[in-house]
Amino acid sequence: MRHCPRCGGVLTQAPPVVCGACSYATYVNPRPSGGVVLLRGDEFLAIRRVRPPREGHWDLPSGFCDSFEHPASAAVREAREELGVEIELGDFAGMYIGAYEFQGESLPVLDCFWLATIATGEITLDPAEASEYAWFRLDSPPEMAFRTMDAVLRDVMTSRSSVRLVP
Repeated sequence: MRHCPRCGGVLTQAPPVVCGACSYATYVNPRPSGGVVLLRGDEFLAIRRVRPPREGHWDLPSGFCDSFEHPASAAVREAREELGVEIELGDFAGMYIGAYEFQGESLPVLDCFWLATIATGEITLDPAEASEYAWFRLDSPPEMAFRTMDAVLRDVMTSRSSVRLVP
């Protein structure tokens, strides 16, 4: 990329770079993400977001993939970073198209989720990511930060009658 996608100004280097003409930040971030529905019996763990977008809303442990990182690896890494625990991935729960607000734009994302359980460690939240955590019943989840999370929780709840992940 040699030109700013917003104003067309010449970029001084390859992304990531901030356009000298309009201050638009251009990144080479993959848009796929990896996340987990961390289960304990018929409950799942949610964390309260501390930063935009959707600050203050309940969130599943998840995040964007690093360059060339598989979404399953991102899910494990994000759980470790956000919760301070090692997890064991279970069945693939689903893949959902969603949106993420960033720099005044709505970016398309491909959110990939796995069922998971805590393998080792005690939950210790990263204060840069979350202010609190709570276990919610799958059959009565709160409104989540992103609609893809609402969708995966509905799908997990629907499939729980035939597929069980034993903690």
